[in-house]
Order: sequence, then structure tokens, then C-alpha cells
Amino acid sequence: MASSYDKFQKRRLITSYFSAVLSVFLVLFLLGALGLFVINSKKLADNFKEEIAVTVFFKNEATDSTLTAFSNELKTAKFVKKAVYVSKEQAAKNHSEVVGEDFISFLGVNPLQNSFDVYLKADYVVRDSIDRIEDRLRKNEMIGDVVYDKQIVKLVNENIQKISLWMLIISGVFALISVLIINSSMRLSIYSKRFIIKTMQMVGATKAFIRKPFIWTSVKLGMIGGVLAVIALIALLLWIDNANPGLGVLDEPIATGIILLAVFGLGVLITFVSTFFATQRFLNLRTDDLY
Repeated sequence: MASSYDKFQKRRLITSYFSAVLSVFLVLFLLGALGLFVINSKKLADNFKEEIAVTVFFKNEATDSTLTAFSNELKTAKFVKKAVYVSKEQAAKNHSEVVGEDFISFLGVNPLQNSFDVYLKADYVVRDSIDRIEDRLRKNEMIGDVVYDKQIVKLVNENIQKISLWMLIISGVFALISVLIINSSMRLSIYSKRFIIKTMQMVGATKAFIRKPFIWTSVKLGMIGGVLAVIALIALLLWIDNANPGLGVLDEPIATGIILLAVFGLGVLITFVSTFFATQRFLNLRTDDLY
């Protein structure tokens, strides 16, 4: 009978530890994933901005030397991320593929113009900067027109500001929820041992002596949960980088390392503080209040 009871208690203890580690792991993983998203949010926004093209159309009078000179000018311009030359023949071919018919054979002439698709650096994808760049480009007499989607530029910048604000709010709320969840898990774990705490106190053990093993056990559970969360976050980063290498999620090793260390440290800190106050609460209770 005693052997069966001991096995039951052992299984119960393992289940309790497993639940505590699982709750710490899940909360820290989600919090860490949110933190990684926050530090990479600017990069994601910049990546999207740099996909918006400013198309520069040249007049038919523009010679090859004019186009070459303009291409060289773009290579040295500080606001240019990249530039792609699209000849009128290539533009006609692209248009025919989209429309599904050869419009040149119908018109008898190619009405399209040679152009450059200019992709700006993210810091310059704002209305004022693009307007200044447009004014500069139009000084070239061979340029017929400069076109870009003004509405998209406006929406992108407005939405990025809104998203950044909401991400800060969500991060704060989620951090608070994380603390409360881990705290509740630790308190429940200590609650199941409240009679052991009171028994040790009744035989003369000091509060510090009673708290020490409970705190150390909880901290170890927090460390295990933190290590698992860090491993899972690293795996997540590697998967995202492998699936979308252009995002460069591994290009910020210092910031990423700080997030991972913070996740691990938070697991240890919260379990320590939660266990300390939970044991203190039961140490201060009268025996009758335990029931």
C-alpha cells in the first residue's frame, strides 16, 4: 500500500512540475516571439517600403548615352536602393503578356517609353522626400514623366505608425499577462504544499530555511522553461530566415541575444519572486486558515 501511495505521490509531483515548466515555456515563448517581432518590425516595414517603385519615363529623343548617364547617376545617388532599366521593347512584351495580345501589331507602332524603375531606400519613402527627388529628376530635360503611387506611400507610412503604437501597447499588456500566468502557476504549486510548509514551521524551522528549497525548485523549473523557450525561439528564427532570407531576421545578433537573455532571465525572476511571496503568504497564515 505504501509503495503504491509513494508512486502516486511521485507521479503527482512530476505532473505538477511538468505543468509548471509547460506554462513557463509557453508564456515565455509567446512573449519572446512578440519581442523578436518588435525588434524586426522596422526591418519588415523598411522591406515593404523598398518594394515601392518610382518609375521614370524618358522621352523618345533620349539617346543611349543619355540613358547610360542617368543609370550611372542613380548608382551614386544616396536615396536609391536599386534601379531597373526597362526598355520600350521589354515594356511592350510585358504589357502583351498581361493583356494577352500583341497591341503593337494592331497599332503599328510601339507607343511606350524607355524607363527606369527606381526603388528608394526606406528612409526616403515619405511624401516630402519623394517630392524633392521628383523635382530633382525633372530637371533632366530628357525625362518625360515621373510616376509613383502616392496613395500607397501615404497609407504605408500611416499604417506603420499605427502598428508601431499598437505593438507597444500589446507588448506591455502581454508582459503583464505573462507575469500573472507564471505567478498563478507557481502559487498553485506552493498551495499544494501548504501543509508541509506549516509542519516545518511548527517543528521550529525558520522562514528562510523553509523558503529556500521551494524557491530553488521553482527557479530550476523557471530555468528549464526559459531554456526550452530560448531553444524554440532560435528554431523559429532559423525557420523564418530559411523560408524568407530577404527579411534578414538574423542580421541583428545583439538585439536578438538581448531578447533571448531577457526571456531566460524573466523566467528565473518571475518564478523566484512568485515563489517567495507565495511561501511567505502561507508562512504567515494560521493553521486554521490553511483549510
